[in-house]
This record gives sequence, structure tokens and C-alpha cells, in this order.
Amino acid sequence: MPRVPRRNRLSTWYRARSLRSRLTFLTTAAVAVAIAASALACWFIVEKQLYDQVRSDLESVPQPQAATLQHPCPSTPEAALAQAQADQARGDLPSLPRGGPAPRDTQFVWADQGCVSVPYSATRAIVIEPGDTTAALALKPNQAIIRDGRYTNGDPAMVRLTLGRGPARNSIVVMVATPTKAVDQSLNQLAFVLGGVALGGIVLAGLAGRLVARSALKPVDQLTDAVEHIARTEEVGSTIPVHGEDEIARLSTSFNSMSTALANSRERQTRLIADAGHELRTPLTSLRTNVDLLIRSDDTGRPLPPATRTKLLGNMKAQMQELTVLIGDLLQLSRPDSPKPVRTLSVVAVHEIAERAVERAKLRGPGLVFETSAAPWFVHADAAGLERAVINLLDNAVKYSPPGGTIAVRLDGGVLTVRDHGPGIPQDELPYVFDRFWRSPSSRQLPGSGLGLSIVAQSVREAGGEVSLGPAQDGGPGALATVRLPGGPSPD
Repeated sequence: MPRVPRRNRLSTWYRARSLRSRLTFLTTAAVAVAIAASALACWFIVEKQLYDQVRSDLESVPQPQAATLQHPCPSTPEAALAQAQADQARGDLPSLPRGGPAPRDTQFVWADQGCVSVPYSATRAIVIEPGDTTAALALKPNQAIIRDGRYTNGDPAMVRLTLGRGPARNSIVVMVATPTKAVDQSLNQLAFVLGGVALGGIVLAGLAGRLVARSALKPVDQLTDAVEHIARTEEVGSTIPVHGEDEIARLSTSFNSMSTALANSRERQTRLIADAGHELRTPLTSLRTNVDLLIRSDDTGRPLPPATRTKLLGNMKAQMQELTVLIGDLLQLSRPDSPKPVRTLSVVAVHEIAERAVERAKLRGPGLVFETSAAPWFVHADAAGLERAVINLLDNAVKYSPPGGTIAVRLDGGVLTVRDHGPGIPQDELPYVFDRFWRSPSSRQLPGSGLGLSIVAQSVREAGGEVSLGPAQDGGPGALATVRLPGGPSPD
């Protein structure tokens, strides 16, 4: 079985956590990094300041005068110790530095080969690297270098090295040391305190992150409850309260808008089904009545008179045609629910569509007068849908025009207008003329399903245009339909 990399395991574990757990983890991790960085920075700053203080104290120590040593360098540690004791017994000591905020120890080291260092004022000898002694020999009389050292018992120290002169003008390295064990102990205590504070801060950050995550995700929990309620009960339209203007508030607002839109869509769907059922019921009832009448006449052996039978069959044919038109209108209106193929779009000559629609309208209104004026205009649209829209506009004008009335059709600069001289549309009914299955109360007795103008509005919108219907602009009787289509006077 292949070994899963640790990074992948951590990533899988993180993705498997809940959003609240991940937010708590990220908050705690961010605070932990910030606390750790602050603690480290504090420790390094204190360390630098403490060691700078020791260094400054050493630099302020007066130069010990080693020239008072009147004996040659000892060759063994025992001889060095005996010489130091003899010098102390007779009071023949070099002038050693006194005072200062920290204890100091002084030691002299002869540069000659075979010499052993002689400690003064030191209960223990000072040890430094051999290279430090060599570097001190190159110093000038007023120069000094500071190095890290230690005592023979292992305690750390900071040592200042200067160059002096002994008897016979022998070179002597003068070492003045200050123990730094107390500084190291203080830094260790500070590290312990900072570690405890950091650990406590991380624990508090975890608790605070949990509270923050719970408070921040409360609207998300409400949103989840609302979605689960809708999924369980299918009751669209449920909303949640919105507080503030942050991202969660925007998400809640978007959900409320979506829920309201779904409720409106379901309401429109229900109304569409009810209206379609109502419109289909009338021709179907008439068809069933006529068919029952024909079957009864055949079953009873009393055939209908030829004129009555012919009229009955003609009525059935008209009802079938009405059903066909109604079903076609419903299919036309159902197209927005599915993606429209791009291949149906093409360059359409609107003026040619208007001319064909006028010729068809003349057949439906033989007693009407048509005034036509169509300048060339081309659009990128669905040819069949746009032609259906223009035909519906003219059919609507023919339906409401009085016998011998005039219908004016104009196309100029992409604006198509259809003006009739019928009864017009009341002002309070204008907002509903493009609704599906809506019919004016005054025209309920006329044939139609109330879908024609809805198809017009849909087809024009698909072509990127606008359509409006209102009273005639000249103040006369009738209605004026206006269609604005984007395009140009040439197909290019």
C-alpha cells in the first residue's frame, strides 16, 4: 500500500472538518503565530539589551596596569599560583579595576611561549580561545576587543582583552571578565514566562475563535435551516432576517431574493397551468359535445340533416384549429425554459417580414385598409420568432379594427409601429397587456387565448429590442404598438 504524504494527510484532515472547526483552527493558528513571533521578538530584544549592558560595563572598566609585575612569567600552573600568592602576600599587585555594576575578574597572560597565565582577583581562571589571544597581541595600547569566554568550572563569561607591558617589556594580554550566568538565568526565566504566556494566549485564542466562529456563522446556520426547511417541505418563499451589510448579509439577501423568485416562478407556473387548462377546456368541451351528438345520431338511427352535419363538422374543424394555435402558443412561450440554439439566429430583413405579415393580415381582414411604409432594416435574430411577433401584432390590430377601418404599418430606423382605429386600451389595463393569458374584460367574447402579445414581447426581447402598447399619439381612437429593434439599414 503506497504511503500517503504527510502534507496530503493534513490537507485531507482539514477538508474533512466543518466550516466552524476550520474557522476556529485558522483563528487559533493565526493568533498562535502572532503570539510566538511577539514572544521571540521580546526575548531577542531583552537578550540584546542585557548583553549590551554587560558589554558597556566592560568597556567602561579602566585599563589595569600590568607593568608593576617585576617577575618573569611562570612556566607551570603551580609556579603561576605560587607567584600570585607571593605577590598578594607582599602587596605587589597590579592596579586592578574596581567598582562597576557587575563583579569583575582580572587575569594576565604572557605572550611568550611556555608562559602560564597568572590570575589576580579571580577565584577561578578564565579560559578563552587561543585565537583571541593572538588577536589581542595585534591591538594598540588604547584598543580592546570583547569575546565570549568561560571559567574553568564551566560558567559563561564576557571577556575584554587589551594589550599591556610586563617586566623587560614583555607583551601581556590583560583579560577583564564579567560572569554572564545571571544573565543566562534571567533569559531562561524570561523564556519560561513567555512560553507560559504564549501557551495561555493560544488556549484563549482557541476559545475566542470558537466563540467568533459560532457568532459569525450563526446567519449561515439560519440559512442552512431555511434551505433544509424548503428541501423538506418544498415551501418556497421562506426568508431569513438580514442584519448589517457584510458578506453574510449579502448572502442572506441573495438567498431571500432567490427564494422569492422561486416562489414567484412557482406561482406563475401554477397560474399558467390553470390558465392553460381553462383555455383548453372550452374547445375540448365543444369538441366532445359535437362528437357525442354525431355518435348519438348514428346510434339512434336518426342521422342529422346534411346542412346541420356540415355545420357541425365545420365547427369541429374550427375548434381543432383553435387547439392547434393554442398548443403552438404554449410551445412558443415555453422556449425560455430551455437554452435557445445559436444556429437559429441569423440576419433577418425586418421590412420583408412586415410586408409578408401585411399580406397575411389582408386575408384575415378583407374589408380593412392597410397603409404600409417599410424602410430597409436588418437585425440579428430568430427569423421565425420575429415573424410570428409581427404577425401577432397585425392580427391583434385586425381583431379590434372596425369594418372598413385603417391600419397603418410603419418601419423607419428600426422602429416598427402598428396603428389601428379600434376601441383602444383603457389606461388601467396597459400594465397587463403582455401577461400570459390576460384578456381585457371587454374582449372576452372575441376569439383568442391571450397569448399573442406575450409571444410578441418574448420574441422582441430575444432579438434585443423593446415593445410597448398604448393609445394613439394623435389623440384619435385606436391603439399604437411600437417595436424598437437594434440593427442597421444594411445586412453587414
